[in-house]
Amino acid sequence: MAVDPVRDRGATSIADRVVAKIASQAAREALDAVPEGGSAPHASVVVHRDVARVSVSLELAYPSDVGRQCGAVRGRVRGRVEGLVGMEVHEVSVHVERLHSSYTRQSTPRGRLS
Repeated sequence: MAVDPVRDRGATSIADRVVAKIASQAAREALDAVPEGGSAPHASVVVHRDVARVSVSLELAYPSDVGRQCGAVRGRVRGRVEGLVGMEVHEVSVHVERLHSSYTRQSTPRGRLS
């Protein structure tokens, strides 16, 4: 009787939250920097069999090249998840939740106060 080496090795399953943590870290690596007063990117993932769909939420500095940064995040997240976990990534959605400008970070109010 022949032994099937693939079946005998067992199976490995990776939790969605682990894939989400990898995606969050990859998004942080892709960004120039987290804006002052902003929060680090966070990700959610839906995995079906060996296919992942990733959603990343982040905050960016203003002004900045939003399209370039979102493209860099998509590419980095896809590459890291596929490379580290071995899953196909069919979709990486990037949601920019907030833009932080130097004007909104100023601690002294502008204009007249009544």
